[in-house]
Amino acid sequence: MAGSRAAWSRTVLARPWLLLFVPVNAATSGFGVVLPLLVLSRFHGSLLDVSTAAVLFNVSVIFASMLWGHLSDRFPRRRAFLLLNFGSYAAGYAALGLVPSLPFLFVVYTLLGFLTPAGSSASNLLILEKFPEAERPAAFASFQEMSILGGIAGVMAGFVWLEAGGTLLPLLYLFAALAALACLGAWRAVEPPVVRLTTRQVARNAVSLASRIRHASAGLIPIPFFPRRPNLRPGALARFRLWSVEELRHELPLILGAAFLFNLSASLFNTSYTPYLYAAGLGGAAIFLVNAANNAAQGVAFPFSGRLADRMGSTRLVGYGTYLRAVSYLALTLAAAAPLLLGGVYSVNLVFFGLAGAAIALYSTASSLLLFRALDRRDAGTTLGLSSALGGIASVLGAFLSGILSFFGSYRLTFLVSSFALLASLPLWSAAEVAARRRRERLTGPVGVGEPPVRGARNSERPAID
Repeated sequence: MAGSRAAWSRTVLARPWLLLFVPVNAATSGFGVVLPLLVLSRFHGSLLDVSTAAVLFNVSVIFASMLWGHLSDRFPRRRAFLLLNFGSYAAGYAALGLVPSLPFLFVVYTLLGFLTPAGSSASNLLILEKFPEAERPAAFASFQEMSILGGIAGVMAGFVWLEAGGTLLPLLYLFAALAALACLGAWRAVEPPVVRLTTRQVARNAVSLASRIRHASAGLIPIPFFPRRPNLRPGALARFRLWSVEELRHELPLILGAAFLFNLSASLFNTSYTPYLYAAGLGGAAIFLVNAANNAAQGVAFPFSGRLADRMGSTRLVGYGTYLRAVSYLALTLAAAAPLLLGGVYSVNLVFFGLAGAAIALYSTASSLLLFRALDRRDAGTTLGLSSALGGIASVLGAFLSGILSFFGSYRLTFLVSSFALLASLPLWSAAEVAARRRRERLTGPVGVGEPPVRGARNSERPAID
């Protein structure tokens, strides 16, 4: 029993310095709810203003990620990048409490987007460098646990503060203080690593890849890898034709297409969700509690997602996660149209937005395993660069369309389109499994009658989140 408790404690907290990711994730998760409420209540903005802020932020993140990824390789000072990242949160959140108008808010929020990716590559590389191969699964599990706990703590802090009668603006200073606490922790606890790696090592490590995809699904879009410029030497057209034929037979384009639809759906929904709750009459405390249900459900589902992927297969699990999220969106669409039919706006959103959080946990684990399998015999860094670029484009496009659809149509229309985007990705995941099986047969011969198809990944390839 003592041995099992020790193993459990090492999984939850592999090193004390990983605790610094609790306050910084508390700050970012709480701020994600505060920002749209700030635009709508303090500045009396509209949904289009919320959408504009999201678009500016995501565009800034995309272009800044290319820079910070290269700088992480050129200047391997992980602590410095973390200090810059966490310090920018502290300064940015505090500055947003002082801005006099929406244009100033847009400027500060765009600058935050530029500085946000500074720590994304550094945090993954720091874990790879500070832990030997055998300890990395537990290390990334700890990293994810601290992120989940921080996310729950941040929104619960907002709920408790507003429920106790506090106002919205002081929450910005609370989250700035949490980010400053994380900055202080990084300065005191993070030592320079002995081994120096590059961002491409993240692409070749399954547990690091899973952690990276999980954060991308939460709204951070780290792009430490980016597609190379095309080779325009003589014969480029013939090479492109051969490459196109080969790619059409590979599962990777189908996986990237399905992930693009999923990210587009998430951005569509999330951009309009808090403004919808505000317009539906929910108070600030209730909005924070609904978001807390989403984070808590993620925290409950993540530890089981790895085992489920092994048991039922990654393709089936990614389908279940996508379908569960689509059903949640459809239920919230129905609640927006006829709230009394399902028992009221507050209770329905508490339940079904929580289910959407559990769904993202299942999806993130399964999709990372499928993507890792598809990276076999490929340039992992370039491929993940393309994946991140598509994720960034989906986030920008989703934020833009969300504002347009909700402002000129309705929130119900936006949620419905989000649901259809999710459902449209399901056939792509099934087709990707067929393409993967055919590719394996071309490489190794036909699968035997009694041999099961590929399911999930080998134990050595599983993300350590279970």
